[in-house]
Amino acid sequence: MTTALAVDWSGAARETGERLWWALAVDGELVDLAPATRAEAVARILAAAERSADLVVGLDFAFSYPAWFVRDGFGSTAALWRGSDRLDRREPPFWGWAGSRRPTGAELFRRADRAVGPVAGSGARPKSPFQVGGPGAVGAGTIRGLPVLVDLQDAGCAVWPFDPPGRRPVVVEIYPRWFTGPVVKSRFLARERWWDRLGPAVDARLRARALCGEDAFDAAVSAIALSRGVTLDHPDHSDIPLEGWVAGVPPAG
Repeated sequence: MTTALAVDWSGAARETGERLWWALAVDGELVDLAPATRAEAVARILAAAERSADLVVGLDFAFSYPAWFVRDGFGSTAALWRGSDRLDRREPPFWGWAGSRRPTGAELFRRADRAVGPVAGSGARPKSPFQVGGPGAVGAGTIRGLPVLVDLQDAGCAVWPFDPPGRRPVVVEIYPRWFTGPVVKSRFLARERWWDRLGPAVDARLRARALCGEDAFDAAVSAIALSRGVTLDHPDHSDIPLEGWVAGVPPAG
């Protein structure tokens, strides 16, 4: 039996408790879904880890940056996580705020980012973790998420693929679009049609929550996918211990 908790993360400076959603699924069945703050989501993860030793946790933000940035600025991913307060989102290679421009002359994507996209049929692909603003940007969420990886690691969770394999509970990076595929998530009817193809019916209350918006939908779909089993494979490359990988994405892309 596989238990999975997925969080559609939020990098918002002001938390309302409505933009971040967490979902819990067991063996492909959604059993809980709710909005939360970042702190509340972490508390949910730790509580679930105490109840289920086989827990898989999926977090929707980049766990690292391109290898050159980590290597030159921090030396290791562990040092990056613990020194993430040094990240200056208003200085290149970060961009995305008003008046900023995308940097040139530097690699802005990780190997995993390039392997993911574009997702077949949707045209969607991951944004650079350096992009802190604009539609679909993940940069702000990453900056606010990296310290959480330290907290979870200190609490006994393994962070894949940075920690030795085989340990549980395990925390993995997810890209929800990889699980949803080509669905227009901004449209309710499209979300509803996608959901109704899942098969087994779920509690009406949970179904309504899952369809209420893109964030809830992403969390629910990701939790279900993780609980059905996602192979944790990654390329055998020297950059992976610095950059990480995205759960479910084949090593060859």
